[in-house]
Amino acid sequence: MQEKRIIGRIETVDLPELGLYNICAKVDTGAETSVLHCNQFEIFEKDGHRYIRCTIQGHPDFTFLIHRERVVKSSFGQSETRHIFITKIKLFNKLFDIKLSVRDRSSMSYPMLLGRNFISGKFLVDVSHDHLAKNI
Repeated sequence: MQEKRIIGRIETVDLPELGLYNICAKVDTGAETSVLHCNQFEIFEKDGHRYIRCTIQGHPDFTFLIHRERVVKSSFGQSETRHIFITKIKLFNKLFDIKLSVRDRSSMSYPMLLGRNFISGKFLVDVSHDHLAKNI
């Protein structure tokens, strides 16, 4: 059994497959799914598969194959469909698979949330610290 690393309340992460680095992410054990801010997105079908095209941090036309869709209840109690795709995230100089959904988080303090589905089995959270998983 691999020992779990300790992450803080806030972490700085990289999403290298997206070319996004030094993203400030809030660790949220109350959220099931990890979420990344995007300004706008659209869903489309091509060759029998569903895709999501979105603008992330001012970079237009990120396109991802939708891994799955699920209805989630936001922290405000509203139900919405989240479109989930899989990419890589880097913490502690190690790459991990992460399932991400996208939504407009412009009114939130952090552009990304790391939820339970990603944290579980890999990390323990120490809320008294920040940035324990800095990539060197």
